[in-house]
Amino acid sequence: MSKYIFVTGGVVSGLGKGITAASLGRLLKARGLKVAAQKLDPYINVDPGTMSPFQHGEVYVTDDGAETDLDLGHYERFTNAPIGRTSNYTTGRIYNAVIQKERRGEYLGKTVQVIPHITDEIKKCIREVSDSVDVVIIDEIKRCIVEATEGFDVGLVEIGGTVGDIESLPFLEAIRQMKYDVGAENVCYIHLTLLPYIATAGELKTKPTQHSVMKLREIGIQPDILLCRTDRELTKELKDKIALFCSVSPGAVFTSRDVPTIYELPLALHAEALDDKIAELLNIWSRSPRLEQWEKIVETIKRPGRGAVKVRVVGKYVNLTESYKSLNEALTHGGIANDCKVQLVFVDSTDIEEKGAEAMLKEVDAVLVPGGFGLRGTEGKIAAVRYARENKVPFFGICLGLQMAVIEYARNVLGLQGANSLEMDEKTPHPVVSLMENQKCVKNLGGTMRLGAYTCHLEEGTLAAKLYRDTEVSERHRHRFEFNNDYRKAFEEKGMVFSGVHKELGLVEVVELPEHPHFLGCQFHPEFKSKPFAPHPLFSGFVRAAVDFRDRKK
Repeated sequence: MSKYIFVTGGVVSGLGKGITAASLGRLLKARGLKVAAQKLDPYINVDPGTMSPFQHGEVYVTDDGAETDLDLGHYERFTNAPIGRTSNYTTGRIYNAVIQKERRGEYLGKTVQVIPHITDEIKKCIREVSDSVDVVIIDEIKRCIVEATEGFDVGLVEIGGTVGDIESLPFLEAIRQMKYDVGAENVCYIHLTLLPYIATAGELKTKPTQHSVMKLREIGIQPDILLCRTDRELTKELKDKIALFCSVSPGAVFTSRDVPTIYELPLALHAEALDDKIAELLNIWSRSPRLEQWEKIVETIKRPGRGAVKVRVVGKYVNLTESYKSLNEALTHGGIANDCKVQLVFVDSTDIEEKGAEAMLKEVDAVLVPGGFGLRGTEGKIAAVRYARENKVPFFGICLGLQMAVIEYARNVLGLQGANSLEMDEKTPHPVVSLMENQKCVKNLGGTMRLGAYTCHLEEGTLAAKLYRDTEVSERHRHRFEFNNDYRKAFEEKGMVFSGVHKELGLVEVVELPEHPHFLGCQFHPEFKSKPFAPHPLFSGFVRAAVDFRDRKK
């Protein structure tokens, strides 16, 4: 039977439950345990696929094509655990599944089994109707938890939102019941709270934590461990005070102090002996964690040997870096691979439209145009591509970034005036980017894009093949529009190389310019597969090109 660790949060949102859960997963995996990770989100949307990045942040995509919460990216980057469709459930997805089952009659007569001492006549009447769906919602949530963690030593389950939110109550009730379903010895509740430092008082305040735990206990959950987010170490006296007023053992209060890099958190929690306490509570017998690789990663991030490079990320969600979470981390991983620091500067593409690319991109070592949707800011992205191409600045375009690259090339090299994507201009005379054939009849937007992992064939001798050191790779997608193959020959005659294709569908996956020091665009999202201990080759190569460009300028 699996052991279960449930992570909840209180006081305020944004405390870092996802990073904390991922760090715990890293520590347990370093002990040799098989770890599954899951996020239960309280919002009513079925998934975040159609939510605004400004509201939700990044949509993380799994190999099996699920659009999920960005915390799943942390789980996969930290633990390399298998992440898929069962790793993220929302209130909307649970309710939708239950309602569909109810409409199919799958709950007919179930009430008979749960109400004792009723007459045969009443049973007969009950069998003719369905249960109210609220009777089975909690069971559905528990089923989803068990399904996602079956076959693993430890199931790590994070509950989104903050304790006290009405939306998360079904999830909290489900994990409360799990203790009785699988046995108290197999369940550990960890509650993450905030200990704010009040400068005028000159002390950390414990009252928010006390109130948060009180709210959790009102629901019926007594935390086993309190993890206190703060900017300084907690004294033994303060830990004892928190333990006393929150009814936990004195040795169950831990500091979660701010760290310079998120990749240092597993080491910080291990220094607090948090993983030892979890092993004790769950009666887990395992080796001590092997963290040498993680220590080397942190050392490289904090003290790189080759200085820093400046990378401009030209997008339209730049005021909320959560929208590019996996991208940011993949660039950090590229820095790890090259023993350098990557200094990210986010540039709003609409500013480039107003001020010009040269004014916004000078003194840069590389330019990256990430994915996105919609018309706003696209002309600024196209201008950024042109600046990088003409000035031989290393360029990397991802998804929409590839599409901006081929539009720029069509206009300024092929001379196709008005070339564009049908997404941006339905009347363009040259739709070099067009809607995929199987997308033309799509009515519902949610979950209907080209999603998940697809195989890409790379041409030998190309930059892409050299970076991957392979000619067959699998990458994750999230898009509706593709390069229009009707223009392929014209592009090739002018020097653009289509170095990666999906053979079965004949779709362009990678483009590059051999005459440029480093100019590459890909239709997929390689950032989703990058990890600190295994940096993605496209990001490693891009950062290496930035280092070379920086050094040539000296």
